[in-house]
Amino acid sequence: MSATETLVPFDDVLAAYDPALGLEVHVELSTATKMFCGCPTGFGAEPNTQVCPTCLGLPGAMPAVNRVAVESAIRIGLALNCEIAEWCRFARKNYFYPDMPKNFQTSQYDEPIAFEGFMDVEVDGETFRVEIERAHMEEDTGKSLHVGGSTGRIHGADYSLVDYNRAGIPLIEIVTKPITGMGEKAPAVARAYVQQLRELIVALGVSEARMDQGNLRADVNLSLAPKGSGVLGTRTETKNVNSFRSVERAVRYEMQRHAGILGSGGSILQETRHWHEDTGVTTSGREKSDADDYRYFPEPDLVPVAPTREWVEELRATLPENPTQKRARLQADWGFSDMEMRDTVGAGAFGLVEATVAAGCPPQAARKWWLGEMARRANDSGTDIADLGVTPLDVARVQALVDEGSLNDKLARQVFDGLLAGEGTPDEIVASRGLAIVSDEGALNAAVDEAIAANPDVADKIRDGKHAAAGALIGAVMKQMRGQADAARVRELVLEKLA
Repeated sequence: MSATETLVPFDDVLAAYDPALGLEVHVELSTATKMFCGCPTGFGAEPNTQVCPTCLGLPGAMPAVNRVAVESAIRIGLALNCEIAEWCRFARKNYFYPDMPKNFQTSQYDEPIAFEGFMDVEVDGETFRVEIERAHMEEDTGKSLHVGGSTGRIHGADYSLVDYNRAGIPLIEIVTKPITGMGEKAPAVARAYVQQLRELIVALGVSEARMDQGNLRADVNLSLAPKGSGVLGTRTETKNVNSFRSVERAVRYEMQRHAGILGSGGSILQETRHWHEDTGVTTSGREKSDADDYRYFPEPDLVPVAPTREWVEELRATLPENPTQKRARLQADWGFSDMEMRDTVGAGAFGLVEATVAAGCPPQAARKWWLGEMARRANDSGTDIADLGVTPLDVARVQALVDEGSLNDKLARQVFDGLLAGEGTPDEIVASRGLAIVSDEGALNAAVDEAIAANPDVADKIRDGKHAAAGALIGAVMKQMRGQADAARVRELVLEKLA
């Protein structure tokens, strides 16, 4: 934040202004090859090993459209209740950066493949309709790596490298219309929309949609207008926000920053801005270009895309269950109350709980671990719950160990410590840390006898029929055995010996 910018308290922002949101989400498709050539798309390959004359833009190279990418685009459009174009084409979007090997991006401009759709999202029991302006096909850029310096950006770097492996990977950009009428819920609506969109993309099977790997990236447009004016203010666009938590934080920050500028008599510059995860602020990037600045014109080397109505209907039949209907069905199946389901969705844990239940975990246990232990750890580390590194299979296995008596909840938490530390599978961590509950009757009897001998006054109370006093002896045994005794069996032994 610059010295001239101040942040207005959030409640004061809401008292004076109406926020408007616009979200642009880029989805990197999981196709085997790139959008316009046959290069592979695997993540993590050595730099510049997945390139060819076409994706490098070398003279004479001719592109060809990836059919699977078109199919994925149509399925995304249908899932977002969009109309599907009967005829559309690609355009050249001209701008000049080192990570654009052709010095233009092949995209769609005024003729997107999908348009005029919507998605309903729920926040705290209130439903907001997010209208989709368009979902269009394009290609990703390369990746600039700035070496040296402290920010990872070009300013202050010693030198820069460019990796073109990502250049040409198929993208679908999903653009909303302005979202208004949210008031204080604007940050939460933005987060809920991106979360639900990701769930939908994963259900479609068209992308892994991992924000940590850049499979899904959100650009957040935000503007403020005087309260009750019914107009739209000047917007800023915060680029490449890469977590649900950061989407919410970026909206909140920009609302407070805009209000500070407007309240002091200043005006908002229409610009792109960078989000800084470590400090939770945005900084200026570049003045935002309008469509005319990109000098769009139809791509002469690609034929138009004209999906038949029969093909579109065939793809419609492959769509997964509507997210709203699915949540209602699973809520009934799981026996969750409205508040339990709302909290699960709000925490970004719905898909995680679903996958954990599918792996054999009881629904309430899955919810307990994700909304309790995992949510706390995610909050402490400042990450999204989905990015912790603990999988639904891990949680299901830990609960299975609890159910079979090998662990209790206290020991299970130590298994999660090991999972987060990368120590292996739950079973490997139980073995290496020696966490399994002691079921040896001889060891348990010896520990109970020792506790009774050390606490004769408590033992006398139990002999007199005051069984509630057994808790003190049980606690002593559990402490002696480092929490690795079966508390229920310890209680049985105490009462057997003293009743």
